[in-house]
Amino acid sequence: MYHLYQVLIALAIPLALLALLRGARSGVHGGRWRERLGDAPELADGLEVWVHAASVGEVQAASPLVDALIGRYGEGRIGVTTMTATGSALVRQRWGARVIHAYVPFDLPPLVRRRLAVWRPRAVVILESELWPVLIRELACRSIPVLIANARMSPRSQRRYARLGGLVRGSVGRITAIAAQSADDAAAYRALGARHVGVTGNLKFDCAVPVAQQQAGEQLRRWLGVSRPVWVAASTHEGEESAALAAHRALLDAGVDAALILVPRHPQRFDGVARQIAHAGFEFARRSDASPAAGRPAPAVLLGDSMGEMFCYLAAADVAFVGGSLVPVGGHNVLEPAALARPVLFGPAMHNQRPARALLLEAGGGIEVADAADLAATVARLLGNPDEARRIGASAQACLQAHAGATQRVLAVFDTLTPR
Repeated sequence: MYHLYQVLIALAIPLALLALLRGARSGVHGGRWRERLGDAPELADGLEVWVHAASVGEVQAASPLVDALIGRYGEGRIGVTTMTATGSALVRQRWGARVIHAYVPFDLPPLVRRRLAVWRPRAVVILESELWPVLIRELACRSIPVLIANARMSPRSQRRYARLGGLVRGSVGRITAIAAQSADDAAAYRALGARHVGVTGNLKFDCAVPVAQQQAGEQLRRWLGVSRPVWVAASTHEGEESAALAAHRALLDAGVDAALILVPRHPQRFDGVARQIAHAGFEFARRSDASPAAGRPAPAVLLGDSMGEMFCYLAAADVAFVGGSLVPVGGHNVLEPAALARPVLFGPAMHNQRPARALLLEAGGGIEVADAADLAATVARLLGNPDEARRIGASAQACLQAHAGATQRVLAVFDTLTPR
């Protein structure tokens, strides 16, 4: 199975490189396709820690841990890899030259060995659920400890991994330690053959609101209207924009002079969503147009077509709906709105965010909406009852604060792997 896996990866590389080259021509990847073949900047002293965070969600989760590792080892001593351009953009925005950044190499022995020869990490931390058999085997061969941090495992992923049999069990068995988000996640990893598993909680509960983004959000709100109801539909996928726009149309038709901030999850969809907003008959502006600075009147809909500004958008809103949950994606980060004391709405498809969903619902800081009609009714109720919205938002924030501390617990596990 291990050799078949390598054959399948090798066959997929030409298509993946073609996509990367197309991205380079459009400026998305900047010609960095060689990094997927293992190339990376030469390092004189190697790395203390290599952190792999596949995309935006994992980078967000890794943020408090990466900050702590930079504080411990210094700038330029931590490497961060991603798989996606959006994750790469967020890494560069958050840390810049403070970390060494590159795309993760394809999971083939020569490419992984090339990266390891250049970076020579003392330890590797992989976020959430990325199980790369070749990388994990090569690390084990070099006695480099590997920690799966903020580990999660949805029932769907567990069933998929179980079907892969020895390939996954062999990889999981080589992992030095797993720091799981919840007891259910820990049990799922143990069922796949993990040996050293502990529950450390969710790193996303340790998220801190960047001051600059909060200030930018306050400025954005002044443009949209301080006394005007504002809500945000964040990290939306295809099908959810239409639900948000229908809910907003219902608000306007009911005489509520509200503003919607619509933030699609993937930047390649920005232009298509802009056309969808126009087709629905809304006056709208794009965040990238810097409309507040231009002195234009605030529209009914603001398209959040920028990367790394989620806290800005949330700070400008009274109520937040988090997407990937009305469609079968599994949900996205519902804890960022909680950090700003915003009531958090989400749909029923939250299988990738089960612990956070359960805690927010139990604390009264989150509301699950069944469908587009329920979203419209719930947003209308909360915008029409500011005291209720503030109460739910305060409960969400209190829940976040009560469950903070995962970063220190993960670091305690990390310290057992790398005695100082």
